[in-house]
Amino acid sequence: MSKNITIPVPAVPFAPPVYTCHRAKKEFHLDGNINKPFWEDAPYTDEFLDIQGSHMPLPRFVTRAKMLWDDENLYVAADLAGDEIWGHLTERDSVIYFDNDFEIFVDPDSDTYHYYEFEMNVLNTVWDLFLAEPYRDGGSGLNGYDMHGLRTAVHVDGSINDPSAENKGWSVEVVIPFSALYEYQKERRAPKNGEFYRMNFSRVQWNVDVKDNTYVKRTDENGNVLPEDNWVWAPTGVINIHYPELWAFVFFSEDRENAPCDSTIPEDEYRKWELRKLYYAENILFETTGSYSSSLDELQKTLDAYAPNDWNKSVKDLGYTIETTSRTYLISCPSADRAHLLLLYSNGKVEKITL
Repeated sequence: MSKNITIPVPAVPFAPPVYTCHRAKKEFHLDGNINKPFWEDAPYTDEFLDIQGSHMPLPRFVTRAKMLWDDENLYVAADLAGDEIWGHLTERDSVIYFDNDFEIFVDPDSDTYHYYEFEMNVLNTVWDLFLAEPYRDGGSGLNGYDMHGLRTAVHVDGSINDPSAENKGWSVEVVIPFSALYEYQKERRAPKNGEFYRMNFSRVQWNVDVKDNTYVKRTDENGNVLPEDNWVWAPTGVINIHYPELWAFVFFSEDRENAPCDSTIPEDEYRKWELRKLYYAENILFETTGSYSSSLDELQKTLDAYAPNDWNKSVKDLGYTIETTSRTYLISCPSADRAHLLLLYSNGKVEKITL
């Protein structure tokens, strides 16, 4: 049975990183250098891994990020170690990952739709775009979207485009106004204490050789440029960052003793993951047989056939309702509190409605 399917099952379980984003307490000065008092209260994320998961070789350079927030902005900092510091793109909204870059992804309401992508290179050239839906579900990026009020800076420990310099790495600071992120939320506002966004970070790093004191992308024996490395905070288990269901949980905390932030992934998010397993199975089944199925047993068998061997393939019995037509399906199950219904549509979007 062929495993070459359009929406592959990710080779990682549902175990997204969880990060507590503390409220900013100190004065901020934007310069790209993250070694300053403003960032002292922000913990680093874990070091980035290969996008396919921890079973892959560790990245050759260390990457970590930090976050803080206030009433107006989300603050992101990243430390990108490594002696290969180069970039060429200078026009905004260029395809920045053709250079080495740092990327931010934000889904404010964890529905895998209406999310934001940001990329920047060492020259502080940015690409910001909006995605109504993931590419796998037929979406395309809206390049004309701009994060109004966006501010960015880069600090270089070394020299750009100079392999002979004593290069150690580069760091970035990004300030994203919440007003640029919440337009598609039901309540157009900044997050409150204890609420979360789904986020991911990515670092694209090309393999290069040095020729005539210039970085040149490495090629194979046929002269084709080798694929880039994709190092991320939350691995998606497939070489595709656009699996928002596997992004990290970023909880916003006021840091007040009388209002602690509970940074525990809600039970409904685990239930959404069980729905997502059926989404993978339905799409595989349609691609291989031409039809969807309302049989949980058939969907389980499909998952068994296509999921990686070490993946948790078993679908929990949550009392599903599976409705299908010749061209669509709808899968639902009760929420943890039984007061709501969790829906997953054939276009991949998840929704929570009140009963």
